Amino acid sequence: MLDLKSRNRMDEADSTGGAYRLMPHNIEAEQATLGAILVDNQALDRVGEFLSPDHFYEQLHARLYEAMQGLIQRGLIATPVTLKTYFEGDEALAQVGGPNYLARLAGAAVTVFDVAQYARLVYDLSIRRELIRISQDMMSLAHDSPVDSRPTEQIETVEQKLFALAERGRTDKGFQTFKMALTGAVDLAQKAYHRSGGLSGIATGFHDLDQMLGGLRNSDLLILAARPSMGKTAFATNIAFNAAKAWRQETREDGRLETVEGAQVGFFSLEMSSEQLAMRILAEQSEIPSNMILHGRMGEADFFRLLDTAGALERIPLYIDDTPGLTITSLTQRARRLKRQKGLDLIVIDYLQLIRPGNSSRSDSRVQEVSEVTQGLKALAKELSVPVLALSQLSRQVENREDKRPQLADLRESGSIEQDADVVMFIFREEYYHMRARPGRNEEEENSPKWAEWEEKRAKIEGIAEVLIGKQRNGPIGTVELLFQSELTKFANLAKPDHYQDIR
Repeated sequence: MLDLKSRNRMDEADSTGGAYRLMPHNIEAEQATLGAILVDNQALDRVGEFLSPDHFYEQLHARLYEAMQGLIQRGLIATPVTLKTYFEGDEALAQVGGPNYLARLAGAAVTVFDVAQYARLVYDLSIRRELIRISQDMMSLAHDSPVDSRPTEQIETVEQKLFALAERGRTDKGFQTFKMALTGAVDLAQKAYHRSGGLSGIATGFHDLDQMLGGLRNSDLLILAARPSMGKTAFATNIAFNAAKAWRQETREDGRLETVEGAQVGFFSLEMSSEQLAMRILAEQSEIPSNMILHGRMGEADFFRLLDTAGALERIPLYIDDTPGLTITSLTQRARRLKRQKGLDLIVIDYLQLIRPGNSSRSDSRVQEVSEVTQGLKALAKELSVPVLALSQLSRQVENREDKRPQLADLRESGSIEQDADVVMFIFREEYYHMRARPGRNEEEENSPKWAEWEEKRAKIEGIAEVLIGKQRNGPIGTVELLFQSELTKFANLAKPDHYQDIR
């Protein structure tokens, strides 16, 4: 279109292939994009979400695009006439014809409907240039790294850069105007308005819990804690499965795929193997107890139902990593890689105390180690813009109280967990403790008032599980009752009116 060959930036040439080559770029595509915006300022709405000034190869074009953005965002028009005021005496513009260059851009503009394609080409070429820079840095780092530098640290550095590159255009870093923050808040409200159930976050599949939490929100660290045998792994598995089963995505105007329902789930199972976890889900969904499956005590109808269920489940986007003894650094790397390669909307970790601190930061204090892990998980939630649901142990002091409902102080290494978490939930099943206090089984005691009282209470609490929300930064605390099917290790909604109460 217009000749800018004399303005190629030789300082950014690519020499990785032996020959000295210019970085990938397309001046004509940049000119077409700028011209379309000058002709019709509404064209910026089609490209502004993913295209930023630093995506332009030609620095003059980058500054012109930034000036157009500024004018249009202030409610002014961006035309060759209005831009001329800001670029009078600009040496770079003078070299290509001065203000006449702006008029020629507008005169040679493409249609507004084509602008997104040209802008996407500009964006894609900028990504290719950045990939070349990263590869050059990687080679330099590998050749000249210090003796005490481990290869794993170099891999982490490269992965961080690659992930940041993959996310460019999706998340803005550094300071942003309050107007931009408001736009994000309105977008969140709009998603909640259009999403099933009116949730701003990912639905857990448990209706009343979703109403109290608003779903699992992006960038939140959620802690789910319980004593052994309460079913915390089962509950986390249920949430992960429900989210993955409901997953649905749509194509946005800029060509990117966006999750609109459910989630692609990354499940870090540090305690159970992937096969054990899959067996739990298979038993839950086929409604065949896992002990019957493991011991082969199934009829022909049950077996074929199991096969049908397995066939339906294999298509859901639930990814399991059962590597034991992961460090917080390794876990972060794997989460980044999963999001880059497959997509990731929710992370579930079973469980927090099994994550080791970074290789280079061992501490004599267990509290400090857990603090490093929780801070790392919160940073991961913000970096990937996904909710992180981490399971946690409770201390034994719960067992010493008459009322054994957990409290925030019962969290193992509770200070850092309570501080870093956005939501803290507990699972409590009174039935578990009631069964342990069962009276003797002789005939005399079965007819006694003590036995009758015990049996009456058992009938009331049988199969009832409480999810206690002990902390929530952006919502109420309270209690939600669910149904627990012990033979399937499965939680379900409880068909009972008014079965949660706000205690704030």
